[in-house]
Order: sequence, then C-alpha cells, then structure tokens
Amino acid sequence: MSTPRFDGARAVVTGAAGGIGAALAAELLGRGASVVLADLDPAVTETASHLGDRAHGWVGDVSTVDGIGQLIALADDRLGGVDLYFANAGIIGPAMLGESDADWDPIIDVNMRAHIRAAQVLIPRWQEVESGHFVATASAAGLLTQIGSAAYSVTKHASVGFAEWLAMTYRDDGIRASVICPMGVNTALLDAAGDEGGAAQRAVTEAGTVLEPEQVAVIVLDSVEREEFLILPHPEVLEMYRMKGSDYERWLRGMSRYQSRLNES
Repeated sequence: MSTPRFDGARAVVTGAAGGIGAALAAELLGRGASVVLADLDPAVTETASHLGDRAHGWVGDVSTVDGIGQLIALADDRLGGVDLYFANAGIIGPAMLGESDADWDPIIDVNMRAHIRAAQVLIPRWQEVESGHFVATASAAGLLTQIGSAAYSVTKHASVGFAEWLAMTYRDDGIRASVICPMGVNTALLDAAGDEGGAAQRAVTEAGTVLEPEQVAVIVLDSVEREEFLILPHPEVLEMYRMKGSDYERWLRGMSRYQSRLNES
C-alpha cells in the first residue's frame, strides 16, 4: 500500500544488489516510490528488473566522485530528481588493525567518503527546494564498537557522526537525515564477518536476534515516515548505548573481557 511520505517519491538506494539495500528498494516501491538501485555488483540490474518498471538498476562505484555524479545524473534522467538518498553500501574491511593504508582506503571510501560525496551533491539541490532526506546505513558498531575490526568500527562511528551533523545543520532548510544502526541482519555482510576468525560474527549473533532484510526495511521506512534520526531495528542497542555512556570505564572493561572470551572459544 502506498503511503503519503513515499507515494511518488524519487529514491536512490546504494548497495542494492541484495541484502538490506534490495529490501529497502522493494519496500519503497511497495509504498509508491520510484527507485534507482545502485551497486558495484552487476547483479543489481537483475534485482531491479524483478522489481518492476519503477525500478532502475545502475552498476558503478558510489565511493568515487565520478560514480556519485553518474548515479545522480541517471536518477535525474530516469526519475526526474532525488528526494531520498539511502547511503546503504558498506564493506567489512580488514581484520584488527590491518597491515597498511591500502587495507584501510577501500573501507574509508565506501563506508564514509561515499556519504560525504553524495551529500556534497545533494544538499545544495535540496536547499533550493527546502526538502530532501539522507538516510545512512551505519551499524550498532557505530554507537558501540566492533570486536575484531578497527576499520569497520571507526568508519561506522564516522557514518553516525556525519549523519548527525547533517541532521542538525540543515534541519531549518527542510532537510532531514537519519542513520540506521542494526546489529545482526541475515546478509552477505554478516557472512563476511565470519571469514575473519569468527569472533566478530559471534559477537553480533550472540548479542541479539538476527533479522531478515525485509524486517529491517519495514522498520526503516516507518521511521523515515516519522522523520526519526536514530533508527534501531534492534531496540536493545539503545539500552547498550545508555550503559556505555553511563560508565565508559566499566563498558571498556566488560568489552575487553567479552572479546577475550570470544577469542578463546
């Protein structure tokens, strides 16, 4: 069923070949929006073709300035503009500290700079029409931390911080920003975490229920409908975040012990 917030809206979803991105696109279409699905994976064109005439697939790299320009130009051509931008593409990155800048560069580009580069194009346009909504997919790791990967934790913290800055800076211009901070979701990204020793994956799956992407998509769009900033598909993340803030030293000691237990198991 279409809803007023999304009926006739023009949306871009990155990282949309599968997982949360594909589910967001399908849910947006179900609520009346038209969508450009973007991904580096050529399978995104097939995903889009299964979703109907209001879905358009684009294969390219949204972590680059040129890629963002091409993507938004395509959205202008196919949809007539962009009302909602879902910066959903993300990667796991290197285990632990990584070994070189080359290990860190891709995840910084995909998980952080891709958001900045998209906003630099979209915000001026949205200011002109006093409307627009930027939705970043971060992670519970962006509020808490990520066992086993410094790069993932750091870039997801950056994603939360950037979305927060957008939300407070451009609110009076009619622009909204939201950030999604889930724990375990049944996607290829969760599987990839298991390739790096298993501790990171176990930390996520032990912390709460692993949701399906379709469940997350419904929660996200309901929250966007209400113009909420912090979107928590796993409500227990809020309690963990409060515990962290109430006694940071205790939190760090507890996480250190938990990490040791995971590494020993």
